[in-house]
Amino acid sequence: MDVTLFSRKQQGWGARRFVRVDPLHAGNLWRDWSFARAARKAWRREHFDVVQSHERIPGCDVYRAGDGVHRRWLALRRAAAGPVERAGIALNPYHSYVCRAEKQMLEHPRLRAVICNSKMVRDEVQRGFRIAPEKLHVIYNGVDLEHFHPRHREKLRGAARAEIGCSPRDTVFAFVGSGFSRKGLDAALAAASRGPYWLAIVGKDRVRETTNPRIKFLGGREDVRPYYAAADCFLLPTRYDPFPNTVLEAMAMGLPAIVSSRCGAAEVIEPGVNGWICQPDDVQGIARLMQEADQAVGNPRMGDAARATAERFGIDAMARQLVDLYASLKNLG
Repeated sequence: MDVTLFSRKQQGWGARRFVRVDPLHAGNLWRDWSFARAARKAWRREHFDVVQSHERIPGCDVYRAGDGVHRRWLALRRAAAGPVERAGIALNPYHSYVCRAEKQMLEHPRLRAVICNSKMVRDEVQRGFRIAPEKLHVIYNGVDLEHFHPRHREKLRGAARAEIGCSPRDTVFAFVGSGFSRKGLDAALAAASRGPYWLAIVGKDRVRETTNPRIKFLGGREDVRPYYAAADCFLLPTRYDPFPNTVLEAMAMGLPAIVSSRCGAAEVIEPGVNGWICQPDDVQGIARLMQEADQAVGNPRMGDAARATAERFGIDAMARQLVDLYASLKNLG
């Protein structure tokens, strides 16, 4: 299979053939619109069996809905926002552009398949757009099961916990993800403050001020494995997330996970077996589940169950599903 990559930057992707698409832009609306226009023009010059887009570009054959449904995220934001934020959402032309492009792409006659990384996303697409259900394919994210492996925990745990500043007996929760508001950090901070827990936060965004010495903002990190190793449980009470890779990474490292019901990864959680499911912004409920997780520390069964779950979602398994999908599209002509 020969792959041609259309992107602004070549670094880090490893495609055999690269076509640079980097039109002049200023601001996120012009950035997305100009790239979509230039990428579509570039791929039409050649004849590909399948054109797959990871951006909302009408006219592609396959779309991978890795960001979920923008319309759904906006609806959730508006429901929880105050009058000023709701007005800002309504007046922001970028949101109007994304919603329009999303609808045009998902209802475009050329679109042959949508790769949804959770059933949640599949159902949102089916409810929100005029699209044949047979075009929707659930293919979960894949995780590198060797890179994220429980064997790394013993090697990395001591130094990482020393960096955090906790003692060997302290219970540490890991929060990994950028875009703190969407990921539900405020609820995580409030819940963690209700107990004697440590919260290690890895990600890029504006840092919240806190006087709690057990709350540690660690910034963005190239390698997050030390902080999975330092933790006893993963925590991500996200307000909306199609399926964050971090959940599978943490589980592959042997961590049970607390995730929200608005996270696609909740579909792989068995409450009380490999993790727990919370409601977003439910501080009391999250604190209760953190207490359950604290009581389970030292019991290897949950960590083993988390790892066993992650082993169903290796990168090779995801690749096989994608190859099968491409083959079926090619056979259909």
